[in-house]
Amino acid sequence: MTDRPTRARAATEEKSGARRDRSRPPAPEPLPHPVVDNHCHLDIADGPDDDGWLGTDAAIAAAKAVNVTRIVQIGCDLPGARWAVEAAERYDALVAGVALHPNEAPRLAAEGRLDAALAEIETLARAHDRVRAVGETGLDHFRTGEEGRSAQVESFRRHIDLAKRLDKTLVIHDRDAHAEILEVIDSEGAPDRWVMHCFSGDADFARACLDRGAFLSFAGTVTFKNAQPLRDALAITPRDRILVETDAPYLTPVPYRGRPNASYLVPVTMRALAQVRGDDLETLCRAVDDATSAAFGGAW
Repeated sequence: MTDRPTRARAATEEKSGARRDRSRPPAPEPLPHPVVDNHCHLDIADGPDDDGWLGTDAAIAAAKAVNVTRIVQIGCDLPGARWAVEAAERYDALVAGVALHPNEAPRLAAEGRLDAALAEIETLARAHDRVRAVGETGLDHFRTGEEGRSAQVESFRRHIDLAKRLDKTLVIHDRDAHAEILEVIDSEGAPDRWVMHCFSGDADFARACLDRGAFLSFAGTVTFKNAQPLRDALAITPRDRILVETDAPYLTPVPYRGRPNASYLVPVTMRALAQVRGDDLETLCRAVDDATSAAFGGAW
């Protein structure tokens, strides 16, 4: 197989017109106990001219060097889902999640291809026991307007059904759609294992998700200056429901915000989680590692 940097995040310009620093951040100090990056996009380069893009082998090695020993590779369109399955079969450090991203669903529905695409996702989800998750699916009210939301809801419902039928973990993307996410979960019934990817709510929303059995996954956003409601949510989340992720190449934690993200930067976020909660770092790492295995159907 080959690396698949088919989607790219364009380099962003500062308001002054100067380019941001796009260099790779240095490797942080290794964690005292292994943890899992439970949501990563190894197939996405950071930008169209990202000469520093790590590639799969280098990304896995860099993560392992800082005690991030396992990764959940998420494919959220058909090419990405196919690649995720191939990667999970090739690399012992990886398992896969496959789905149609909520912003894919309206486009596919408009082209008359949503049913066929969902059928292929099901085929891929059945393909190998290392496909542990159906996701990321969900709702996105930031990039999709009213005209596409019915297609998002239909796709979300069908992914929930698939996760339940195949006993896979459901991974949910939620952007500006907290109440609607819960409405669909309540009407369909949640699978046994489900994860709120890149949790973005406050403490009240965290309690609502936890009451329904969710695991909450925290990304580099927890380090952002304006993210106090998110830190409040983290503070009230039980240790056995906390996961950590990069969403790489996106959401790089402070002090490297705006630079390329990768799984080797999980220790930066883990240390921030421990500081917010007042937890011993090793204790929290052990809890997150155990919670991730529970969330994704066992260790790999």
